[in-house]
Amino acid sequence: MLVDFEIIERAQQGDGGAFNQMVQAYRKRILGTIARLIGRPEDVEDVGQEVFVRLFFSLDQLRTPEVFEPWLYRLTVNAAYDYLRRQRRRRESRMSDLSEQQVVIADALAGGRRLDEEQQKARTREFVQSLLSSVSEEDRILLTLKEVEGLSLKELEQIYQVKENALKVRLFRARQRVLKAFAATQPEAAKQLSGDD
Repeated sequence: MLVDFEIIERAQQGDGGAFNQMVQAYRKRILGTIARLIGRPEDVEDVGQEVFVRLFFSLDQLRTPEVFEPWLYRLTVNAAYDYLRRQRRRRESRMSDLSEQQVVIADALAGGRRLDEEQQKARTREFVQSLLSSVSEEDRILLTLKEVEGLSLKELEQIYQVKENALKVRLFRARQRVLKAFAATQPEAAKQLSGDD
């Protein structure tokens, strides 16, 4: 826990200073999670703002301070889902939507220049992001929370409100779908990983 239970309880009772302490303590973590879930850096702050507004208006519904973190993650996941649903409704994939980083990488590749370490990391991130974007939002968010955010099965149980075995099945199937997407985009690499020659 990044804040004491006492601060959460004070915030539940309407203490604005305590609420601000909670926001400051969790802001970076929540924004990082949102960035990984929605994949659009320019909208992270807006979705984060929405999470904290929802937190403010629903804090009185929190049963006990002990479940605050999974509950906050649940608010974050729900806000990310809502954002993704809105985006899907108005999505038109255009070249102008490429990030500046993607344009720089494309230029570097086209010019045949060797990528430096940061650009290599960016390519890897974008490749992983493209693999994750080839599966459902549900799979992508679950895998991001588990593999990138490092949440435990117990924490995911509280967020998704399902039993551990059901989560294990969901995770297994989500991983299989990502591997299938990888095999579709990188057949040679997939063969080497599976040992088929």
